[in-house]
Amino acid sequence: MNLISWSPFRELDDFFERYTRDMGRQGLSVLGENVQWRPSADIVESGKEYTIKADLPEVKKEDIDVKVENGVLTLSGERRVEKSTDDEKEHRREAFYGRFSRSFSLPEDVDASKISADCKDGVLKVHLPKTEAKKPKSIEIKVD
Repeated sequence: MNLISWSPFRELDDFFERYTRDMGRQGLSVLGENVQWRPSADIVESGKEYTIKADLPEVKKEDIDVKVENGVLTLSGERRVEKSTDDEKEHRREAFYGRFSRSFSLPEDVDASKISADCKDGVLKVHLPKTEAKKPKSIEIKVD
Protein backbone atom coordinates (compact mmCIF):
# COMPACT_ATOMS: atom_id res chain seq x y z
CA MET A 1 0.00 0.00 0.00
CA ASN A 2 1.27 3.48 -0.89
CA LEU A 3 0.85 6.29 1.57
CA ILE A 4 0.34 9.70 0.02
CA SER A 5 0.13 12.79 2.16
CA TRP A 6 -3.06 14.78 1.67
CA SER A 7 -2.75 18.12 -0.07
CA PRO A 8 -5.85 20.26 -0.59
CA PHE A 9 -4.10 22.21 -3.34
CA ARG A 10 -3.30 19.04 -5.30
CA GLU A 11 -6.97 18.06 -5.18
CA LEU A 12 -7.97 21.55 -6.30
CA ASP A 13 -5.45 21.37 -9.17
CA ASP A 14 -6.84 17.97 -10.18
CA PHE A 15 -10.39 19.34 -10.13
CA PHE A 16 -9.57 22.30 -12.40
CA GLU A 17 -7.51 20.09 -14.70
CA ARG A 18 -10.42 17.65 -15.13
CA TYR A 19 -12.91 20.53 -15.54
CA THR A 20 -10.79 22.23 -18.21
CA ARG A 21 -10.14 18.97 -20.05
CA ASP A 22 -13.81 17.92 -19.99
CA MET A 23 -15.01 21.34 -21.15
CA GLY A 24 -12.48 21.20 -23.99
CA ARG A 25 -13.81 17.83 -25.14
CA GLN A 26 -17.29 19.28 -25.56
CA GLY A 27 -15.92 21.36 -28.40
CA LEU A 28 -15.46 25.02 -29.11
CA SER A 29 -17.12 26.82 -31.97
CA VAL A 30 -14.55 28.67 -34.05
CA LEU A 31 -15.94 30.28 -37.19
CA GLY A 32 -18.72 27.68 -37.30
CA GLU A 33 -16.29 24.75 -37.05
CA ASN A 34 -16.43 22.36 -34.10
CA VAL A 35 -12.96 22.07 -32.53
CA GLN A 36 -11.88 20.22 -29.40
CA TRP A 37 -8.63 22.07 -28.63
CA ARG A 38 -6.31 24.89 -29.64
CA PRO A 39 -2.59 24.22 -29.97
CA SER A 40 -0.22 26.62 -28.24
CA ALA A 41 1.78 28.83 -30.59
CA ASP A 42 4.78 31.16 -30.47
CA ILE A 43 5.25 34.03 -32.93
CA VAL A 44 8.69 35.50 -33.56
CA GLU A 45 9.84 38.23 -35.94
CA SER A 46 13.16 38.65 -37.70
CA GLY A 47 14.25 41.21 -40.27
CA LYS A 48 13.03 39.03 -43.15
CA GLU A 49 10.00 37.14 -41.80
CA TYR A 50 7.54 36.26 -39.07
CA THR A 51 7.53 32.65 -37.88
CA ILE A 52 4.64 30.92 -36.15
CA LYS A 53 5.60 27.78 -34.22
CA ALA A 54 2.60 25.65 -33.20
CA ASP A 55 2.93 22.65 -30.90
CA LEU A 56 1.28 19.67 -32.61
CA PRO A 57 2.68 16.53 -30.95
CA GLU A 58 1.74 13.25 -32.62
CA VAL A 59 -0.13 15.05 -35.43
CA LYS A 60 0.75 13.74 -38.88
CA LYS A 61 1.47 16.34 -41.52
CA GLU A 62 -1.30 14.82 -43.66
CA ASP A 63 -3.74 15.82 -40.91
CA ILE A 64 -2.70 19.51 -40.93
CA ASP A 65 -4.30 22.19 -43.10
CA VAL A 66 -2.72 25.64 -43.47
CA LYS A 67 -4.60 28.29 -45.45
CA VAL A 68 -4.85 32.04 -45.90
CA GLU A 69 -8.18 33.69 -46.58
CA ASN A 70 -9.05 37.39 -46.39
CA GLY A 71 -5.85 38.26 -44.55
CA VAL A 72 -6.27 35.51 -41.92
CA LEU A 73 -3.94 32.51 -41.58
CA THR A 74 -5.70 29.41 -40.24
CA LEU A 75 -4.02 26.27 -38.93
CA SER A 76 -6.43 23.37 -38.53
CA GLY A 77 -6.51 19.60 -38.51
CA GLU A 78 -6.96 16.64 -36.24
CA ARG A 79 -4.98 14.77 -33.62
CA ARG A 80 -6.21 11.19 -33.65
CA VAL A 81 -6.50 9.04 -30.53
CA GLU A 82 -4.12 6.11 -30.46
CA LYS A 83 -5.96 2.82 -30.16
CA SER A 84 -4.92 0.86 -27.11
CA THR A 85 -4.54 -2.90 -27.14
CA ASP A 86 -6.49 -5.26 -24.94
CA ASP A 87 -3.51 -5.80 -22.64
CA GLU A 88 -3.12 -2.06 -21.93
CA LYS A 89 -4.89 -0.33 -19.09
CA GLU A 90 -5.16 3.45 -19.36
CA HIS A 91 -4.59 5.29 -16.08
CA ARG A 92 -4.60 8.91 -17.20
CA ARG A 93 -5.08 10.88 -20.40
CA GLU A 94 -4.02 14.51 -20.28
CA ALA A 95 -3.32 15.16 -23.96
CA PHE A 96 -6.01 16.72 -26.13
CA TYR A 97 -7.31 14.81 -29.14
CA GLY A 98 -9.75 15.65 -31.91
CA ARG A 99 -10.14 18.64 -34.23
CA PHE A 100 -8.06 21.76 -33.64
CA SER A 101 -7.94 25.24 -35.12
CA ARG A 102 -5.98 28.48 -34.63
CA SER A 103 -6.32 31.68 -36.65
CA PHE A 104 -3.99 34.66 -36.91
CA SER A 105 -4.49 38.02 -38.63
CA LEU A 106 -1.65 38.68 -41.04
CA PRO A 107 0.36 41.89 -40.68
CA GLU A 108 0.23 44.22 -43.67
CA ASP A 109 3.88 43.61 -44.54
CA VAL A 110 3.48 39.85 -45.17
CA ASP A 111 3.73 38.48 -48.72
CA ALA A 112 0.89 35.93 -48.54
CA SER A 113 1.86 34.35 -51.87
CA LYS A 114 5.22 33.21 -50.42
CA ILE A 115 4.05 31.67 -47.13
CA SER A 116 5.56 28.23 -46.49
CA ALA A 117 5.27 25.64 -43.73
CA ASP A 118 7.16 22.62 -42.46
CA CYS A 119 6.50 20.14 -39.67
CA LYS A 120 9.25 18.42 -37.70
CA ASP A 121 9.43 16.85 -34.23
CA GLY A 122 5.81 17.78 -33.43
CA VAL A 123 6.26 21.47 -34.21
CA LEU A 124 4.60 23.15 -37.20
CA LYS A 125 6.59 26.15 -38.42
CA VAL A 126 4.85 28.61 -40.71
CA HIS A 127 7.16 31.10 -42.40
CA LEU A 128 5.59 34.45 -43.31
CA PRO A 129 8.06 36.40 -45.46
CA LYS A 130 7.93 40.16 -45.28
CA THR A 131 7.48 42.27 -48.38
CA GLU A 132 10.05 44.90 -49.15
CA ALA A 133 9.15 48.17 -47.53
CA LYS A 134 7.58 50.53 -50.01
CA LYS A 135 9.52 53.73 -50.23
CA PRO A 136 7.44 56.88 -50.09
CA LYS A 137 7.06 58.35 -53.52
CA SER A 138 7.51 62.07 -53.91
CA ILE A 139 5.18 63.79 -56.36
CA GLU A 140 5.97 67.24 -57.58
CA ILE A 141 2.95 69.45 -58.21
CA LYS A 142 3.19 72.49 -60.43
CA VAL A 143 1.59 75.64 -59.20
CA ASP A 144 -0.16 77.74 -61.90
